[in-house]
Formats: sequence, structure tokens, C-alpha cells
Amino acid sequence: MDLATLMFIAYRAMDDQVIRALREAGYQVTVAQARIAQRIAPGGSRLTELAEQAQVTKQTASLLVAALEVEGLVERVPDPADGRARLIRFTPKGRSAANRAREVVMSVEQDWNEHLGPELATALHQALTKLREVTDPYQ
Repeated sequence: MDLATLMFIAYRAMDDQVIRALREAGYQVTVAQARIAQRIAPGGSRLTELAEQAQVTKQTASLLVAALEVEGLVERVPDPADGRARLIRFTPKGRSAANRAREVVMSVEQDWNEHLGPELATALHQALTKLREVTDPYQ
């Protein structure tokens, strides 16, 4: 099996666990909504930035953000740098959901580290960090 597919399988497994934990905690989000939400910068992000990073159309990003707004997880506020623009940022409820997601990610990574052992886990992290240099235009 090719490397990209193997990475995707691991990523999808992580996604499944995060979404399941969020739903169990009472946050009704889809995988697509979570993928948009995970790209929101600490101070907020513009819709066009989220769409570009998630590789979806602006219309799709807008629909996903609107659904997150309905759940009370995000809000649109004026951009202090440009009064005409709006920023999407987490509400307190959204920050709580993001913190829960982060806890699950850390737990899954710990499980993976225990499964791989310290040497292999460190090598994998180093290799993927190095690969990011040529694959991630948003770093």
C-alpha cells in the first residue's frame, strides 16, 4: 500500500475517534465541519482563508460555518484590521469543543506511541515533520 494511503487511514481513524468523542460530549458536528473548525486561528480567521486551507469553495465553507454557528460553536465578528471583513472565531462553547478534540488527539497519539514504541514513534514524527516542508503550503 502506498504511503499516502497509509497516512490517510491513520488520519481517518483519528477523525473517527474525535468526532465520536465530540458527539458523546454533546457537540453535534460532522467531519466536514470539524475540518473547517480545526483551521480557525486563535484570533479568528476569514472565510476565504478557511475555504482555501480546507480546499473547498467559499460557498461550501460558508455553509459549514453557518452550521457551526447554529450549534453555537463559532461566531462571525468584525475584523479589527478591516471593518468590511468578518472573522470567524470560536465561542466559549466552541473553545470547549476544540479543547475536547485536542484531548482526544493527544490520547490517540499516546496510544500510537505506545504501539510503535519510542524509537519508531520519534522517527515517524521526524519524518512527517520533514515531509511537511514540501507538502504544506500553510505552515
